[in-house]
Amino acid sequence: MEGGISSLTLLCLVLSGVGAIQVVIPKDVYEYARGDNITLPCTFTPKPGSTPSLVIVSWSVEGLEAGAEEHLILTYYSTGVTDITQIYEGRVSVDVNIGTGKANLNLSSITLADNKIFKCLVQIPGDEDGKPLDTARLVVLVAPSTPICKIQGKAEYGQNINLTCVSEEGSPPPTYSWESRDVRNMPRVPDPRTTDRGGILSLYNISKDTSGFYTCTSRNKIRAASCNITLAVMPPSMNIGSTAGIIAAVAGLLVILIIIIYCCCCRKKKEDEEYAMGVREEEYHDKEPNGKSHRAEDARSPDDSSVRSPDDRYEERSERGNDRRRDYDDRRSDYDDRRSDFDDRRSDYDDRRRDYDDRRRDDHRKDYNDRRSDYDDRRSDYDDRRDRYSDRNERYDDNRHYDDERRYNDQRDRRYDDNDHYDEPYDDRDHDRPPVPNNKPARRDYDD
Repeated sequence: MEGGISSLTLLCLVLSGVGAIQVVIPKDVYEYARGDNITLPCTFTPKPGSTPSLVIVSWSVEGLEAGAEEHLILTYYSTGVTDITQIYEGRVSVDVNIGTGKANLNLSSITLADNKIFKCLVQIPGDEDGKPLDTARLVVLVAPSTPICKIQGKAEYGQNINLTCVSEEGSPPPTYSWESRDVRNMPRVPDPRTTDRGGILSLYNISKDTSGFYTCTSRNKIRAASCNITLAVMPPSMNIGSTAGIIAAVAGLLVILIIIIYCCCCRKKKEDEEYAMGVREEEYHDKEPNGKSHRAEDARSPDDSSVRSPDDRYEERSERGNDRRRDYDDRRSDYDDRRSDFDDRRSDYDDRRRDYDDRRRDDHRKDYNDRRSDYDDRRSDYDDRRDRYSDRNERYDDNRHYDDERRYNDQRDRRYDDNDHYDEPYDDRDHDRPPVPNNKPARRDYDD
């Protein structure tokens, strides 16, 4: 449908400009990625029946902002001359064919600066009616860069803050969207008071529940990029001036308190020293002659004290000083008594220690003598047993000698008895009995 409408419009223009030049760029918008080498087509149709001797083709560019200036890119003359603006030298060229009505613009390494409106103008002398120029927009496609997320304002209870999200690059210009999660990383429904426009998320009357994680996504027709930000809403903090004032006040109070404590300690120490020595500035006077006690003065009624004379008050102070001094002397005497008692106990301890040492030496010596006597007794007993053992050995030797001799005599008697028994057979055989030797010993009866 749209193609039919465009063709009809072109036909109407042609019919309305019959007999005049017509310049046409086929599309209104051309999209290319950054860094590409592109060609923007442009065709022209001169007046029918005419053969132009001179044709001038010009390409210019205009910014997208309202009221932006137009800058010439190049100018081509059919005589073969081409003038190129200095900033485009080396990047642009023109492809012109008068016979076919072609006047294309070649542009290399396009950048975001080329994201503008381009115009094609064809001039033929004598053919000035009709449509001598046409325009088209060049869109350089650039993926959005990683956006930068920031917090504008103080993240404190009750404050209004903005979360901003901006991509430095992106063509066509990216759109921004925000998503939020609570501190437990759970998705949450946006607050109705929250607004999100152009990458700025506005938060009103924030509280502890506003804390969480926020994600911004920058997106165009090429691709998308995102950034994250953590929001921690804290209680309101005091300003520096009030904080410094509080700190100074606390420091001053501490200094005053330290001074007071020091003065009290010094005063207490001085009073203790004066009390220990039994003197004060007003008590360096002589004792009261009558020896009155300040307790008796204190026992007087208030009416009497109101009519006392300066001398009475002086005597009363002197008496109190004397009493304190006597009290000091009594305590000192008590101290001396305790010291003397300590010396006595120490002397008693020394005596007991000496007594213990003496007893210990006597006990050791007596024990040594007893052990030595016991040793002598045992040695004497050993000598006695040794003597008895020697006597037994002697008796044993005597008995042994006696037994040996007795056995010998018994054996000899038995032998002689046997010889007497054999005398009879010898006699029966008419043999003579052998003679008895002269040295035969006489028989003994050991039992006798």
